[in-house]
Amino acid sequence: METLLEKVKKNLILEHNEDDDLLSMYITAAKSYAESYQHLEEGYYTEHPIPPITEQAVIMLASHFYESRDGGTGGFFTNSTAAGEQIWNTVNLLLRLDRRWKV
Repeated sequence: METLLEKVKKNLILEHNEDDDLLSMYITAAKSYAESYQHLEEGYYTEHPIPPITEQAVIMLASHFYESRDGGTGGFFTNSTAAGEQIWNTVNLLLRLDRRWKV
């Protein structure tokens, strides 16, 4: 079974291992964001499987963190901040599907 790191690297079309530690940090941050957005306790996805829709959101968000690590663009392939905004909109829409709605 592929790990989340391998899936993020495939999404980014990365074949080297030089940035694995950095990517792992971004994956951890993306999982933490997903847990918070979905109203789950911290570390939930360390102990439980990640549903496919949430996994796609984590892959997209970790990839976005990597591609836009300069903080000023929407990623390597665009210098539009609107592209970065669209990533967040898409990630949030995906995460909403697995969200625990609380009142």
